[in-house]
Amino acid sequence: MKIKQITNEKLGETVFCAKHSSGLEIRVMPKAGYSSAYAVFGVKYGSIDTAVKNDKGNFETIPEGTAHFLEHKLFESEDLNAFERFAKTGASANAYTSFEKTAYLFKGSENIGESLEILLDFVQNPYFTQQTVEKEQGIIGQEIRMYQDLPDWQVMFNLLRALYSDHPVRIDIAGTQDSIAKIDADLLYRLYKEFYNPSNMVLSVVGAIEPQEVFDIVDRCIKSFEGKAAERKFVKESPQPVQSYIEEKLSVAQKQFLLGFKENLSEPLLSLEDEIASQMMLEAIAGKSSPLFKKLLDEELIDMGFGGELFNGFGFSCVMLGGTSKDPEKACSIIRDEFSRCKAEGIDSVAFERAKRKFYGRYVMSYNDIDDTANLMMNLHFNGYEPFAELEACKGITLEKAQKRLEEIKDEASALSVIIPIE
Repeated sequence: MKIKQITNEKLGETVFCAKHSSGLEIRVMPKAGYSSAYAVFGVKYGSIDTAVKNDKGNFETIPEGTAHFLEHKLFESEDLNAFERFAKTGASANAYTSFEKTAYLFKGSENIGESLEILLDFVQNPYFTQQTVEKEQGIIGQEIRMYQDLPDWQVMFNLLRALYSDHPVRIDIAGTQDSIAKIDADLLYRLYKEFYNPSNMVLSVVGAIEPQEVFDIVDRCIKSFEGKAAERKFVKESPQPVQSYIEEKLSVAQKQFLLGFKENLSEPLLSLEDEIASQMMLEAIAGKSSPLFKKLLDEELIDMGFGGELFNGFGFSCVMLGGTSKDPEKACSIIRDEFSRCKAEGIDSVAFERAKRKFYGRYVMSYNDIDDTANLMMNLHFNGYEPFAELEACKGITLEKAQKRLEEIKDEASALSVIIPIE
């Protein structure tokens, strides 16, 4: 393997990057003085991947929730399951599925090389039977029902359903009761072969381990595989939301709301600069030091849990703001007015510089956490960026760039999701 070193002099950190002959990308950051290591084996396959190319080169629809279903099933084997194997090395293992990826991980302070071998082994050796698939359908069905009672989860997915008509981001990551009922063992094996090939994956390791040890383990453990990165379908959306308001009654003490502004994307992904500029813009306008936050708090329309974020990925992007409120409609009216004022008068330059320093400091500090660093390197790779790219992008964001991102927020492309107490 040809190994490339990428160093950030300011941080004093180096990432060792290599591409294995199988197509697997590897990122390793050794951390001097650390006693533990964190490894994440990522697959570019998430809940938004509800279509796969068939032999004729056409996209064929697959059941929603299959990425999450596969994640659950891969921990099983004919002998010891993966959790039992990790218990013998003292490592703590887990996995998660998001909109755009599936990740398998462990953290440990001893037997790190052995744990890494287990991680690479179980992810490469699927074991499905129709009986175990049917059992898992019941387990995931319970999980879906559980999330339907969580107000934070429902207020977000209701908003996504109000904003998006076609994009699969509007569907729960675990799928639906109907969609998971269509999954069988043969389908799982087919999708595993499509998505779980090394060219569609990345291994990211940070902490108390030497890069050469990681590369040697990969050489021993990664199987040769003829494949290429899976093609992801770009679902083009209407610039308009499906509906401007949606509400649901749940067992909550106070109303919860989430206001979202849908962005009309001409390309599948925002640039890293646009992402960071949006985050800075939101912090400057709606952060806890902003006049907007103070006004909403003074009028008792929010509590300290209020906040905003850019929610974006392949084919979707929206600005979200929300929290708990006695009057969501009034709170949102004030938010909209402040956005309009800042468009007309400009974002306050002092607030912007404060936001920029905050985000740069947050990025720098994140490198002290081996979990955050490993996941960040995985995410950067999947989005086409080298390690430390976010630091360079952050330094280059200007007030003008943040203002441009604000101008791209359209009030007519917004929707409000509200959770109200059951009377």
